Amino acid sequence: MSKKAVVLVSGGLDSATTLAIARDSGYDCYAMSFNYGQRHQVELESAKVVSAAMGVIEHKVVSLGLGDIGGSALTDDTIAVPQNISEEMSDKIPVTYVPARNTVFLSLALGWAEVLDAEAIFIGVNAVDYSGYPDCRPEYIEAFQTMANLATKKGVEGQLIQIETPLIHLTKAEIIQKGTKLGVNYAQTLSCYAPDAEGHACGLCDSCRLRQQGFKEANIPDPTIYSNS
Repeated sequence: MSKKAVVLVSGGLDSATTLAIARDSGYDCYAMSFNYGQRHQVELESAKVVSAAMGVIEHKVVSLGLGDIGGSALTDDTIAVPQNISEEMSDKIPVTYVPARNTVFLSLALGWAEVLDAEAIFIGVNAVDYSGYPDCRPEYIEAFQTMANLATKKGVEGQLIQIETPLIHLTKAEIIQKGTKLGVNYAQTLSCYAPDAEGHACGLCDSCRLRQQGFKEANIPDPTIYSNS
């Protein structure tokens, strides 16, 4: 009997690589994406393309109302997306942090994993080249794993659902190199916080700059179309 995994797929570079790793690890993959009130919907189109290209068993898009509570530049159009990495890559948590996002996402993935009788949940969090989000740290994942073991029927019965974070200690360049070896088509992905109407990346936000830097350090051509080259 094949093993199953729920993979959180945002449409970005990291989640595409995570999906490729899960597939390469022998899992039947079930992709899960969220329409959570983000300012742009083009990332969901990328998530659909990436999931289809990697042959997932099912791709579920769940609608949420995180935009209703606001508090993030990604869900509230009255808060500008920063375009200066030197300011945002500081010790402060940036305004692009979405309150409780990964906790909500992982909780829903946990529920679907129980329904599917899946062994694992894969999430592309990273604690090296990231923007300082508290829900991307190893200690957060460890705490969620403990909660998952306590809060689920599978966990109580001794059938643990493992939270897998294969990118957590990798640099962006290492992620790109690994994904390239696994056949990820990064032209299908979108990492930008503020893409234009055609879905082109801005090239100026934190996420774009980290992506650009990662491809440069990996010595791999960046296939991204940037509106501000």
